[in-house]
Amino acid sequence: MPQTVLLAEDDRAIRHALERALTLEGYQVTAVADGVEALAQAHRTPPDVLVLDVMMPGIDGLQVCRVLRAEGDRTPILMLTALVETADRIAGLDAGADDYVVKPFDVEEVFARLRALLRRTGSGPLDESTAPAPREPRATAGQISVAGLRMDVQARRVWRGQRELELTRTEFELLELLVRNAGIVLDHSTIYDRIWGYDFGPGSKNLAVYVGYLRRKLDEPGAPSLIHTVRGVGYVLRED
Repeated sequence: MPQTVLLAEDDRAIRHALERALTLEGYQVTAVADGVEALAQAHRTPPDVLVLDVMMPGIDGLQVCRVLRAEGDRTPILMLTALVETADRIAGLDAGADDYVVKPFDVEEVFARLRALLRRTGSGPLDESTAPAPREPRATAGQISVAGLRMDVQARRVWRGQRELELTRTEFELLELLVRNAGIVLDHSTIYDRIWGYDFGPGSKNLAVYVGYLRRKLDEPGAPSLIHTVRGVGYVLRED
C-alpha cells in the first residue's frame, strides 16, 4: 500500500506542484488549502505523515499541529515555512512538529525528510548500512541509563533524575542516538544520516536548532550539562 500524505498549503501553485511531485514519487496525497480542512481530513482519514504550511489563513499550520498533539495524535509532521529565524523554528518544534523545510525548497529535500520521518515511525524502509554500531550503556528490557538519564525506548519516555522530559519525536531520536553512543563524539554527517536520513551540508542549521532545544529541556540549575559541542566536529553526551 502506498504511504499516505496529507498536504495543507494555501498557495495553489505550490500545493499543486508538490501534490504532483509527491504522487509521482509514489505517495497517495490528499491536498487541502487551509488548516480547517487539514484538521477535518486528519480526523476523517488519518494519514501516515502530514505536510503543513506554517502561514495559512484561519487556522495556521502551528495551530493544526498543536490541536493534533493535544489530542494525542503522534503522526509525524513536516512544516513548510518561509520563516528562517531560529525563534520561528523553535515555535514550530514547540508546537509538536517533527521537522521543517524552509521555502523556497528543493523537492528532493522534502522527499528526503519525509523518508526519514516515515522510517523512524516504522512506515518506511530501514537502511542501517551507514549507521555506526551503537554502544548501549546499562541497557535492560528496552531501558537505557547513562549520566543520570533513563530512557524507556519502547514507551518513548525519558527522565533526568526524577523529572520526566516532554520530547518531540525528533528530540527523542536525537537524544537516544547520543545516549547509545555516550562518550563518543558523533560528527554532523553521522547524526544527519541517522536522524534525518540525509546530510543537508555544512550550511544547515537544523541540527543546531534541535540540539539547542534539547539542551533547554535537559539542563537543570546546578547540574552538569550533558550535551557538549566539539567545535568543528559534532556533539557528544557525557557528564563532566
